[in-house]
Amino acid sequence: MKKLTLLAALALSGVALQAQAEDEAALIKQGEYLSRLGDCMACHSVAGKAAYAGGLAIESNLGTIYSTNITPDKAHGIGNYSEQQFSDAVRKGVLPDGSRLYPAMPYPDYAKISDADMHALWVYFMKGVKPSSEQPQETKLSFPFSQRWGMRFWNWAFTSDKPFQPIGGASAEVNRGAYIVESLGHCGSCHTPRGLGMNEKSLDSSDKTFLAGGSLNNWDVPSLRGMPHWSEQEVIDYLQTGRNDKAAVGGEMKSVIEHSSSHMTEADLKAIAAYLKFLGGNPPLQAYNVQAQQQTEAKLTAAKNLSEGERLYLDNCGACHFVTGKGAPGIFPELDQATIVNAGDPTGLIHTILVGAQQPSTAKAPSTLAMPGFGQRLSDEEVAQLATFVRQGWSNRAPAVTKDQVADVRKTLH
Repeated sequence: MKKLTLLAALALSGVALQAQAEDEAALIKQGEYLSRLGDCMACHSVAGKAAYAGGLAIESNLGTIYSTNITPDKAHGIGNYSEQQFSDAVRKGVLPDGSRLYPAMPYPDYAKISDADMHALWVYFMKGVKPSSEQPQETKLSFPFSQRWGMRFWNWAFTSDKPFQPIGGASAEVNRGAYIVESLGHCGSCHTPRGLGMNEKSLDSSDKTFLAGGSLNNWDVPSLRGMPHWSEQEVIDYLQTGRNDKAAVGGEMKSVIEHSSSHMTEADLKAIAAYLKFLGGNPPLQAYNVQAQQQTEAKLTAAKNLSEGERLYLDNCGACHFVTGKGAPGIFPELDQATIVNAGDPTGLIHTILVGAQQPSTAKAPSTLAMPGFGQRLSDEEVAQLATFVRQGWSNRAPAVTKDQVADVRKTLH
């Protein structure tokens, strides 16, 4: 009888251990997906080195900040962190020794991550990520920014520990999108304008400045409010593949597509699109000017009495973007009404002309279409003339570009 009781106890114990292992495996899988929502890979990984081993150089107005090793290595990573210490680092920017992170780590947005999602992330990083002994370069900013203790006062002034607040009256889908965008997605860290303290002016949709556009390393970052020129499906296509019938990804957004949004579920992408369209409050750049568009198209087609900018466009750009400026849907982006073309600061457009661009390879769009750079064949004056034509052709009415602006961008190229 005792033998049977012992066998039964062992069997029950085995069942319990199996259930525990299955629960842990599910949490690891969930945490891995949440890490994609949070785009942790993009900042904490460098090509050719272990995932999450850190070392990425992040340029900021304060200087260069290097991402840290967040693998469970006990010497160089976060292997000795308790779950609470992990949560404090992610949601408050406070390390176990009390030192403060710089908000290049978007903890002001991550503060809204739910307790359940934080637990799944903790389990994934401790048990689903391979430890690495990689020692990233240490961040050393100049005085006074080197005094991390000052971040205590910055946090007091500019962050909030208020959890995510669902939008009253909005659908479950819109609120799912709001949660992703406002917390893990940390979209506001780039797309919300910054205040005098280099803080995000707002952290959620209760303020009209949220996602109203900003600037990143002198690139104009477009507003995401309402996205009047794009349908919900075009938003989904862009996040899933880095391209849609109107635009193609460029700049910092490329890594977001590659490491984060292209890995999201269809349901979450739909929720994000629904939320962005729900926000509204962002009118189009300007109405399409059919007459102006036709005039530019006709002149380029005739190819007579061309300005220098128009000639350069036909020689270098017309084969892909065509005389219409419309490009090819899903392949070559539109130039007429494009945000990068009409940005107040032309840095993004100039940079793209000089060094080109390449779309990421994703599951839904594995081909890596590339635009060549023209920096080696065009002078600063020629790039300025070309950029000016693009910014003032068709329906576009952006200010002209000078050769000095081109020279300034060229100096930043590596």
